[in-house]
Amino acid sequence: MMKVAVIGVGSMGKNHARIYADLPNARLVGVADANESAAHTIAERYRTTPYTDFRTLLDTEKPDAVSIVTPTVEHLSVAQAVIEQGIHLLIEKPIAFRVDEARQIIALAGEAGVKLMVGHIERFNPAIQALKSRLAADELGRVFQIDARRQGPFPARVKDVGVVIDLAVHDLDVMRYLTGAAVRRVFAETERRIHSTYEDLLEGLVRFDDGTVGTLAINWLTPTKIRELVVTGEKGMFRADYLTQDLYFYENATATAGSWDALRILRGVSEGRMVRYVVRKQEPLRAELEAFIAAVENDTPPPVSGEDGLQALILAQALVESGQKHTVVQMKNAEK
Repeated sequence: MMKVAVIGVGSMGKNHARIYADLPNARLVGVADANESAAHTIAERYRTTPYTDFRTLLDTEKPDAVSIVTPTVEHLSVAQAVIEQGIHLLIEKPIAFRVDEARQIIALAGEAGVKLMVGHIERFNPAIQALKSRLAADELGRVFQIDARRQGPFPARVKDVGVVIDLAVHDLDVMRYLTGAAVRRVFAETERRIHSTYEDLLEGLVRFDDGTVGTLAINWLTPTKIRELVVTGEKGMFRADYLTQDLYFYENATATAGSWDALRILRGVSEGRMVRYVVRKQEPLRAELEAFIAAVENDTPPPVSGEDGLQALILAQALVESGQKHTVVQMKNAEK
């Protein structure tokens, strides 16, 4: 049974602890948080040992793997200490506060030979996994556009980054995951309406090397939570709802009428059938942590690598820069 621990048991970290405590092939040996009350509350709830100093946890419990769920600005320092002890690590997104810090974490993990996974949880949403498999089976044909809408109320817990780094990074990663393509350029309009320090509204454009256009409508200003992804292509449109884990297909009847590929585009678009696929519901975080544990147990590459986390952060930072400078940002050699 693998010994695991959680560093940072705030709003997200406490869920890592909950799931680890329930996994049959893992044993939660401790949790750490600078907030003593939080550490003791979670430790008592899941029958483990609380620590206020994560280094003491590492020295005392010697876990095989840990989740790092601290504020983003602390990711590098915590990851360094974990890696120095040869412990495998899952870092909640974003991988780091700055791109150079992300590169440093990746290099350290590689040198130490430990597994590094980044917690881009939306990849493990059953609706997104179903969408990925259907795109891979060419059920949509050529993809034209991906539209992400991720909106909701301002979360008081987030103090160190704006809506681009905290939320848009999810959709940037999902877009890369679905297309398998590099990004050529980005453009963003950002605003700060309620958040006192960082942007809380983003309207973004992403141009991929394969010709796909991505759009992002992200904010902390909407009074109800919306999490939706729409993928439009030759044969119609997929719509994935992250919250309900539903996947819908809206058919382009013209493109499925048996005409030659070249004529499908020329004949245009017409409304066809709508299909709601049966998607087996599952908690994405549990699937993510199970995948992390499996990668460590089986000595296989984690499904979301440090490089994946780095590329999502690079794109998010480029959108922030574009919003500040009101200009297109070219992503030449970003994937190298």
